[in-house]
Amino acid sequence: MAESAKPATSMRSLERAIDILEVFDASQHALRLTEIARRAGLPIATTQRILGVLEARGRVERDANGYRPGVGLIFGAHAYLATSPLLNAARPVLQDLAAATGLTASLFKRIGWFRVVLARVDGATPLRYELPIGERLPLHLGAGKALAAQMTDDELAGFLDQLDSHTRADGSTVDRDQFLAELSTIRELGYSQARGEREPGMASVAAPVPDPAGASAAVQVTGTYTDVPEDRVPQLGVELQRAALAIARRTP
Repeated sequence: MAESAKPATSMRSLERAIDILEVFDASQHALRLTEIARRAGLPIATTQRILGVLEARGRVERDANGYRPGVGLIFGAHAYLATSPLLNAARPVLQDLAAATGLTASLFKRIGWFRVVLARVDGATPLRYELPIGERLPLHLGAGKALAAQMTDDELAGFLDQLDSHTRADGSTVDRDQFLAELSTIRELGYSQARGEREPGMASVAAPVPDPAGASAAVQVTGTYTDVPEDRVPQLGVELQRAALAIARRTP
């Protein structure tokens, strides 16, 4: 009985460690022990024990302000960036796309109810704001809509039910019916567009990377309103779909 219980106990410990690391994923500053335990839904003693192991392995760091992600996490991130078949396939396509359009080309991947920036190639004029690799971004704005449009009906319902705010950068909101109608249009066109949704004055066009198992990645070009006038969007939509297909064909 003791031997059979050991794997289950080890698995629970692993899951709890991941829960704690995910708390740091969503934080922008150091956290106190009690706050980490609350967010992870774990007892303080358990949280402290796991943090001690993670700190010893360099996955978290601690100072007078509390705990924060450790430099050891960079190793795993670098290994992913270096070995990902998707990224290896996308890099030359993004370079060609940025050169051809003069716009900043980016690759995103959906993770749960968010998307993450995996790669970026600057266009002729670099963006006025940062778009850091690894940043967690919403699915209901910008390129996220190209990914949200690929969800199943059940996934989409779950996503919308948990969405706290459907607010753009300018403070305007879109109700559920309008959002669902927009996603339907995105499916028909094969690409999405956004103007001032995440960053004022910025426009983007995005297309999902085809995948028989369900699209979870998208490619996007971004520029100012002047760079991406309304009458240029259909042409960019075609270019984005071609780029997305090229990435899919290059990915093993």
